Amino acid sequence: MTTPEDSQLGKATAYRNRYAPDLLFPIPRSKGRAELGLHGNLPFQGVDIWNAYELSWLDPRGKPVVALAEFHVPSDSPAIIESKSFKLYLNSFSGERLDEATLVERLARDLGEAAGAPVAVHLTPAADFGAQRIEEPEGVLIDALDLDIDVYGPPDPSFLRADTNAAPVRETLLSNLLKSNCPVTGQPDWASLRIDYVGAPIDREGLLRYIVSFREHREFHEHCVERIFMDLIRHCAPARLDVSARYTRRGGLDINPFRSSESGHTPGNPRGARQ
Repeated sequence: MTTPEDSQLGKATAYRNRYAPDLLFPIPRSKGRAELGLHGNLPFQGVDIWNAYELSWLDPRGKPVVALAEFHVPSDSPAIIESKSFKLYLNSFSGERLDEATLVERLARDLGEAAGAPVAVHLTPAADFGAQRIEEPEGVLIDALDLDIDVYGPPDPSFLRADTNAAPVRETLLSNLLKSNCPVTGQPDWASLRIDYVGAPIDREGLLRYIVSFREHREFHEHCVERIFMDLIRHCAPARLDVSARYTRRGGLDINPFRSSESGHTPGNPRGARQ
């Protein structure tokens, strides 16, 4: 079975310390997309960038090694990978003796098989940890807008509107107030949202109310970002749109979905202060 309820989410778990690719639990993207009216060709392209902070294995002589890991899962892959299963899978390397090249090969193969598409893997060794930096995106932060809010779910796209009488703009709007909940456990998922667009100016008060209306919503990170993208397309009709969310980590993993109307547009992977 591949429904979230069949995964290890919310269940007591025995942590395995020997290589166990069978732990990976794929969940089809199709159900979440069907709820958005998406079938066949997608109106966006993008990637889900995962960062892992708790990766460790043994070198061929038995000495522990640690590294940061970055994984790029393409948005057109048939499945997402359930995050707890991802964590358990990574932990299963902790008792394995292998060289780094073999580790990367196994990670790329196993994750690609689970997602149903090639997954890019990059490791940052401990010797390079000092080069890691905190970077906040440039743009207009809308969180300080002075307004009353009383809608916290379900997501309400009726708040979204654009001034079609004004000249088109190109701008980046930011918010740290995106929160949703895990659809299985109900645990909170916190994120910073970035919306970069070209088109009629989006009403910022309405946008902030819309973002806050996710607060009690239960949906996976990837589907939340796709919902935001589609609601903006349908209600504001930008000529170009990028939507990305930087989620805070849980279990040593953070998930950062990116969706764009532009083919071939790829994001960076800047870690924010909350990550």
